[in-house]
Amino acid sequence: MKVISFSGVGTRFAIALCLVCLTWNPSAYNYVNWARASYSELTPVVFFVGLVLLIAWVIFLRATARSLGPVGIVLAAALAGTILWLILDYGLVDPANRTTLTWIVLVLFSAILAAGMSWSHLRRRWSGQADVDDVDEVG
Repeated sequence: MKVISFSGVGTRFAIALCLVCLTWNPSAYNYVNWARASYSELTPVVFFVGLVLLIAWVIFLRATARSLGPVGIVLAAALAGTILWLILDYGLVDPANRTTLTWIVLVLFSAILAAGMSWSHLRRRWSGQADVDDVDEVG
């Protein structure tokens, strides 16, 4: 039985953050802006990168949905929203600074995706219970 380490969760978070920020972020450097700018001359590279991003999104979203389930996703979103609320309530970020708020939301969303990618491993490690669809070594 494979166990997940802190670095494994960190790696999943880094990959989720890359996926989210490569797709869209408040800077000019993201896939959505690139695809919009290239729309009239859609090149194979733009289409290829979009397809790779779509595949990665499907993998992350399916894993998160299966691992956390509807209740877990709602709880994770509520936790992320509460963290944002705390950041704003303690005055750590100016609410008028939309760019900073957007980056924080992107990081929090990435954390939810990373939790979804890691949760089955963590739950198995902490509780000793495997998911029904786990097909690790038998015997």
